[in-house]
Amino acid sequence: MSRKPTVILHTNSPAPALEALRADHGDLDIHTCDNYSGLPGLVARTGAEVVYSVRFAGTPQFPRPALVESPTVRWVSVGGSGTDHLQPWDPREVTVTNAAGVAANMMAEYVLGAMLSFSLDLRGFQRRQRERQWAPRPMRPVEGRTVLILGLGKTGQAVAQRAKAMGMTVIGVRAQPAAIASVDEVHGAQELPALWPRADFIVVCVPLLPDTRGLVGPDALAAIKSGTFLIDVSRGGVVDQAALMAALDAGHLAGAALDVFETEPLPPENPLWAYENVTITPHCSSIYDGWDLKAVRMFSDNLARYRRGEPLQNVVVPQRGY
Repeated sequence: MSRKPTVILHTNSPAPALEALRADHGDLDIHTCDNYSGLPGLVARTGAEVVYSVRFAGTPQFPRPALVESPTVRWVSVGGSGTDHLQPWDPREVTVTNAAGVAANMMAEYVLGAMLSFSLDLRGFQRRQRERQWAPRPMRPVEGRTVLILGLGKTGQAVAQRAKAMGMTVIGVRAQPAAIASVDEVHGAQELPALWPRADFIVVCVPLLPDTRGLVGPDALAAIKSGTFLIDVSRGGVVDQAALMAALDAGHLAGAALDVFETEPLPPENPLWAYENVTITPHCSSIYDGWDLKAVRMFSDNLARYRRGEPLQNVVVPQRGY
């Protein structure tokens, strides 16, 4: 290795990351930062060329300019998959990579769990249990039902694999349609008007971009068939929250599992908290024991490429968001 860049680890728990990185790159000058406010000053003082960063305290106050507008930072490695909190950036000035795939399997399990919970009406059984009601009712399988996956990146493909194994029909949408294993049909976004009514479950996995903001909005939710369930593991803003609540109020949308929101944390006064048929999780579908070190190891491998002058993996094209 010939290059010796100064590196910053920007996470809320930097000690394990630092230990893992030093095992592979002990000759480098590595600094840590565990908050948002201190990062700009640290970048300026160290003249860091490489920053590994996790969006650990939400998007508000995230120190975006310190990363993508810095005169010294040439590479920002995001510890997750989403990069909307860095938009916009000039790829001629700074390279942005992500850790796409590090949480794909966990997020797919979240999606599968939500689909099974809705299909089996587990919330209804819990409610009747609290009321001490013995009320047998037939189970409804997911087998034979149709899932529409918006976004067929690594997470979407992991969802497709599990859904197909459960005997579901899998329809997917991606920017550049091409055949994908475990997906029965792959379409472009322009075909969505004809796809909404076919879905029993809609799974949202797309990045937040100008052309995906509000993608699941009033028109989409008006087009779905009654009894459809929505599962959102993308970014707040892809699903129009007001349109979602209107569809729930009308009884058109049967339920939703939401891991992301337009405002995070979701304010206590937000009406979504009160919906009996909505599952709310605090943007944690990608979090599991060991995910952070797995992401750091991906960064470490990429850092070795960077030092050797080789092309980086998982480079994000800003216009695509992945």
